[in-house]
Amino acid sequence: MAERLKTVLGKHGQLAGVRQLEDIMPGVAFDFVDVKRMPDAYRDMARTQPYDICEMAPTMYLMALERGARITALPLPMTRRFRHSGIKKRKGLVIDSPKQLEGRKVGVRNYSVTAAVWTRGVFADDYGLDASKVQWVTEEAENLEDMVLPANVTRLPEGRKIADAINAGEIDVAFDGLAGAGDAEVEMEELVADAGEVERRWFERTGIYPIHGVIVVKNEVLARHPGIGLALYEHCVRSKDAYLQALDAVVEPSGDDKRYRKLRQYTGDPLPYGFEENRTSLQALIRYAHQQGLVGRELRAEDVFIDPRTATAGALARWE
Repeated sequence: MAERLKTVLGKHGQLAGVRQLEDIMPGVAFDFVDVKRMPDAYRDMARTQPYDICEMAPTMYLMALERGARITALPLPMTRRFRHSGIKKRKGLVIDSPKQLEGRKVGVRNYSVTAAVWTRGVFADDYGLDASKVQWVTEEAENLEDMVLPANVTRLPEGRKIADAINAGEIDVAFDGLAGAGDAEVEMEELVADAGEVERRWFERTGIYPIHGVIVVKNEVLARHPGIGLALYEHCVRSKDAYLQALDAVVEPSGDDKRYRKLRQYTGDPLPYGFEENRTSLQALIRYAHQQGLVGRELRAEDVFIDPRTATAGALARWE
């Protein structure tokens, strides 16, 4: 009987083919587990690793790895989007540059959420934002219980949401969607005007294409089945290729479908897999996480994101 591995993967279009599979490799099968919110799976994987294979926010992965979690990430980015967009201000509010967020309150689900790590880093690089001068307001506990928050981070009272604070006029700027202000009743608009064009130029200049999820595998699974990393990689590539080939023919495209259609006009492959294909982006995220005090050092991306095409079978991430 095949060993069944508890697996949590988001319902992304590029993973549709993977989610239809039963066997990963001879003697090993998927046991898919659905969760209500993917951030809950990220938190659980960071704290106790209850799953054998799991999609995980890359910042949370780095933080958990530094604390000794025995997991290894494969360079299989699940979600891609640029981060000059996705942070919104009250419609009509005049903010000429993200630099002017200094001294203001900005709402975000929690301080270490990867969307915020990217945006703080991008705004620091592009506009000179000093994130330590922003008053970050959060609504959820951090995923790692021992995390010490900076003095400029305040959590709302239990049960109160970022959207509530926006509606009450207490916060004028917040991250969109699950990262913060998705349910606000107040009309909001992008903080960065013409964000799409700004992001295109930024990509052309830096080569950085922000990553919001990777697939991690428990080290004990990689030790028992040294070929499983490559098997997962190959399954994901086949599924992604099928998704992209059919993308233009999708009759009712999702938001992700529309975004990837647009992004591939200048990124080429809108969902590049592999370490070298993502080296610049992964190293930038590590740099941002370190600059923001989320990890203690800026280590090499190749030591923590293991490409099964080139690494020794069963190779594990190392925080050294």
